[in-house]
Amino acid sequence: MERPRILVVGGGFAGVECARRLERKLAPTEAQITLVAPFSYQLYLPLLPHVAAGVLTPQSVAVSLRRTLRRTDIIPGGAIGIDPRAKVCIIRKITDQEVVEPYDYLVLAPGSVTRTFDIPGLLDHARGMKTLAEAAYVRDHVIAQLDLAADTLDQRERETRLGFVVVGGGYAGTETAACLQRLTTAALDRYPRLDPQLIKWHLIDIAPRLMPELGEHLGTRALQILRNRGIEVSLGVSVAKVDDTSVTFTDGREVPSRTLIWTAGVAASPLVGTLDAETVRGRLAVTAELRVPQFEGMFALGDAAAVPDLAKGDGAVCPPTAQHSARQGRKVADNLVAALRNQPLEPYFHRDLGLVVDLGGKDAVSKPLAVEMTGIPAQLVARGYHLMAMRTNVAKFRVGCNWLINATAGDDFVRTGFLARQPARLSDFEYTGAYLTKDQVREHVQALQAKS
Repeated sequence: MERPRILVVGGGFAGVECARRLERKLAPTEAQITLVAPFSYQLYLPLLPHVAAGVLTPQSVAVSLRRTLRRTDIIPGGAIGIDPRAKVCIIRKITDQEVVEPYDYLVLAPGSVTRTFDIPGLLDHARGMKTLAEAAYVRDHVIAQLDLAADTLDQRERETRLGFVVVGGGYAGTETAACLQRLTTAALDRYPRLDPQLIKWHLIDIAPRLMPELGEHLGTRALQILRNRGIEVSLGVSVAKVDDTSVTFTDGREVPSRTLIWTAGVAASPLVGTLDAETVRGRLAVTAELRVPQFEGMFALGDAAAVPDLAKGDGAVCPPTAQHSARQGRKVADNLVAALRNQPLEPYFHRDLGLVVDLGGKDAVSKPLAVEMTGIPAQLVARGYHLMAMRTNVAKFRVGCNWLINATAGDDFVRTGFLARQPARLSDFEYTGAYLTKDQVREHVQALQAKS
């Protein structure tokens, strides 16, 4: 008898946790497990600001899939379309070859992409903080601005190169601004020709409060820490337009800058749009058991799914966080095992364990189990949480060693060659145009099946 085929789409927290648990709970004869992932690693996304700031090496936050998953077949590529009625997934491999992968059960965890808006110049001049390549690129770019500013006598050019704007007052944006501001401040000892007063960091967000999930007290404390460091935080403000040398805010201010880092939220993967399924704000509507009700054998989770938050009730959905994604991955695995063994499925229920925000150095704010903390105790909790969340002992060791080395030896502020002559754009990293429409999916399935 042929084994049921379980296809997991996505190599992030949700997909990898699901595959790991399936390996532990299912015997090799019970199912064939396949994972579709564009990279050979699981990215620990919350620590990307540390990579951009040079506190951690890129490899330390990239956890090897083949070290983590021993029985799972890994297809190097990305899903670009799904035909749920034929139960096949169209995959574009990293060689650009397109293949059709059949399944009996589909786990959709394709994650999210950077959410953008129709702002003049945004797509051409903004940099993101969503992928490992973007974090490495941003680091090279920031250090390049210091190098070029130190090499010119033109005051206007120095001002534009030493002006930095981060958009997004959530966790990613706040930590990115905080960590990179520490990088430029520490680098000043190596750039004696630069006037420290010329280095300007701006953090802006359209919301009236910084990181509202933290509560008023901790949000205000984080705001004070940033402003005490010299970061200009503007709330209720967004970007009106961007060009090569300036960023114009919606309040009319024009800031000299050649660096705009965009972290203003995420949107569900465009893969969701290839399905004729109900969505909630662009995310797949699923049941409490994480099933997509319109299609047999399909589950969705993580950033791509609107998962009912039973802990909050009142129709709330779970926020797209790493904490929820990992736990949803384990719950989907449990429900897949139950489905294979003709047992009842269980709903997903989870109360947040807390929130941690690492602002670099000794600065942090944390809220573990509703206990508000700041300073060094909060930093210890934040870093302890990250180490606990890393999935292998090798990854924990690498991250811990990197933190220790950076604390004792500092940074050499070197560029590693990611910066090309032609500046990279947001679309160069996330490939949002690679997905098929519903009609194209049907045509591709027919054509590829005819060839096979």
